[in-house]
Amino acid sequence: MEERDYAELLDRALKDVPELTTEKSDFVIPTTETFSQGNKTVLKNIGMIADRARRSPADIAKYLTKELGVPISNDGQQLVINGRFANDEIDRRIKRYFEVYVICKECKKPDTHIESAGRGVAYLICEACGARYGIKS
Repeated sequence: MEERDYAELLDRALKDVPELTTEKSDFVIPTTETFSQGNKTVLKNIGMIADRARRSPADIAKYLTKELGVPISNDGQQLVINGRFANDEIDRRIKRYFEVYVICKECKKPDTHIESAGRGVAYLICEACGARYGIKS
């Protein structure tokens, strides 16, 4: 094969290769919808947040209980938090939950699950890239 033929084949092959672009994820951390009821704060859209996180509402409630230092009860499709908290404070805690327990640190995708390793240790495993991170359960 001559060098000219090789160059033509290479040019033709490069035309057929799709252009690489940086993939943007359409995943957005959901915002919370809260309202105050006396001295309690009600998180209305916990079901939607749990669906986006692919976690149970009980897992998110457990995290919020530790973060806020108050008891939380699950009342159907909403969480009742003992104490008055601003919506932006709950938003910050939910965002932090997603950063630590949902979104992969390597590929930044939310396609993860948690496997328990016992003794308070768990692994966040990314289904997209295969990364594993140790997390506190």
